[in-house]
Amino acid sequence: MKKLVLFAFALTLMFSVNAQVETPQPSPTTKIEQKVGLTDVTLEYSRPSMKGRKIFGDLVPYGKMWRAGANKNTTVTFSDNVTIDGNDLKAGSYAIFISPNEDNWDVVFYSDTNNWGTPREWDDSKVAAKVSAKIYKMPMEVETWTIGFDDLTNSSANIGFIWENIYAAVTFEVPTAKKVTASIDKVMNGPSPNDFYSAAVYNLSEGKDLDKAMHWIDKAVEMTKDQPRFWYLRQQSLIHAANGDKKGAIDAAKKSLEGAKKAENADYVKMNMDSLKEWGAM
Repeated sequence: MKKLVLFAFALTLMFSVNAQVETPQPSPTTKIEQKVGLTDVTLEYSRPSMKGRKIFGDLVPYGKMWRAGANKNTTVTFSDNVTIDGNDLKAGSYAIFISPNEDNWDVVFYSDTNNWGTPREWDDSKVAAKVSAKIYKMPMEVETWTIGFDDLTNSSANIGFIWENIYAAVTFEVPTAKKVTASIDKVMNGPSPNDFYSAAVYNLSEGKDLDKAMHWIDKAVEMTKDQPRFWYLRQQSLIHAANGDKKGAIDAAKKSLEGAKKAENADYVKMNMDSLKEWGAM
């Protein structure tokens, strides 16, 4: 009986030590993923609330850099190069900082996102863009700090900031026209040699529809005949062999061998010679 009591006490103590009380975060985190044109944009930040406090000019002083949220850095990530008020930003992640004034805000996109709050030592070389945002007074108050994407078009969007009775925004532009044009050109020009090559090699490796694989690899070789690629010819020989076309396989292997010798690629030289011996051509 005594052992049972001690065991029960030990279990109670273990669960008491490991148990943790869960409470809501004072400034809950949020993540927004938005497609703008053909560009993926992701926003991550923490959201403090007013809780009866005056915000701008008090909790968030005028003329002082602010983390644009709470806790760790507020960040925005662009999948493509973008432009913000004439400033070119490369694809990647940026911390957002704001220096509010009574009539406008300075919004800074900072290349170092690994700060908790504002950097202890500000580095101007890490300022990727600094833009001025006009502020607008709203007829009501918004309790919780809010950032979102407004006024979406195929080529641009606003990053909108709302808190207390203030709204401000900065506009970024994405390279939709450039990407669409490139996509159209690629489709209209048809598949590239590498598209045919990759599709053919995949079918060979998976044992799928070798007739199609032959058609595709022959197409890839034909499209590059002015500058033959010995690795294309190598796969052509293997695909023809796998599909029972020994003559075609030998012809392709000999051409691949010739190209590999010119390129001084010993691996391909050996592979082709081994195959030609296997097929009785040497």
